[in-house]
Amino acid sequence: MSKLQKLFDIIAYVNTKKYFTARDIADNFNISIRTAHRYLSELDTMGVPLYTETGRNGGYRVLSGRTLPPIIFTEDEALAIFFAFQSLQYYESLPFEVDISSASRKIMLKLPDDVKVKIETLKSSLIFWHRKREINTPLLHDLIQKAIEKKPIKIQYYSHGKLTDRIVCLIGVYSNENLWYAPAFDYEKQEIRLFRADKINKIESYTGNLQPIEKNLIDLLYSYDIKEPVRLFVKLTEKGITMCQENPYFNDCIKNSNNDSGGYMGLSS
Repeated sequence: MSKLQKLFDIIAYVNTKKYFTARDIADNFNISIRTAHRYLSELDTMGVPLYTETGRNGGYRVLSGRTLPPIIFTEDEALAIFFAFQSLQYYESLPFEVDISSASRKIMLKLPDDVKVKIETLKSSLIFWHRKREINTPLLHDLIQKAIEKKPIKIQYYSHGKLTDRIVCLIGVYSNENLWYAPAFDYEKQEIRLFRADKINKIESYTGNLQPIEKNLIDLLYSYDIKEPVRLFVKLTEKGITMCQENPYFNDCIKNSNNDSGGYMGLSS
């Protein structure tokens, strides 16, 4: 990492702190305390509003009410952010209100002319493509808020042609193939069920005496417990291996044959 990039990273770090020491900077950025003091001195020269407190328990503070210099991205960082915004255009619903076109224009306005030319060229050569789905999920933001609160709620869910009321505790919300899903603990079924977020028609508070479920979404997604496994052994040609490798769920299951004429896939599902 270049010195300039490290200085900008330190600006971002101190902007989140009310109080910090040179030791904090040294530990977080893997530099010596002497170098940390030198960097902080350079930031002060650049206009970062630092206040130094001397003495045994001294350190640094960012003066309140002052504006920090803007964060400057490297070219690769700017390109990554721009194309990340572009990839969001394939979603009909997002968990936050944002105009993708407006956000992209704001990024473009701040870029040097040569980088703008590079982006315009890349736009015809690089696309993070997803299948566009015209499925609106109007309660997406509310679902995420309820998942954060981790409290039992009442939802109205449409499934198999009928509406049902469920008392659930949302674990989180995730996207797969441009659809939004909300795994939740169903108190009636006494198990975790997976709900399509766009099929949740109503969310209401629940005032009953039920305990919230403390379950982490990441742990849930990566620790799926197969209760009744069905074991499969599939022989594959070379073309079959190539096609299966396009599906991330099969990657860990594919084995090549020793004679390079295909392979096999062992599955438990």
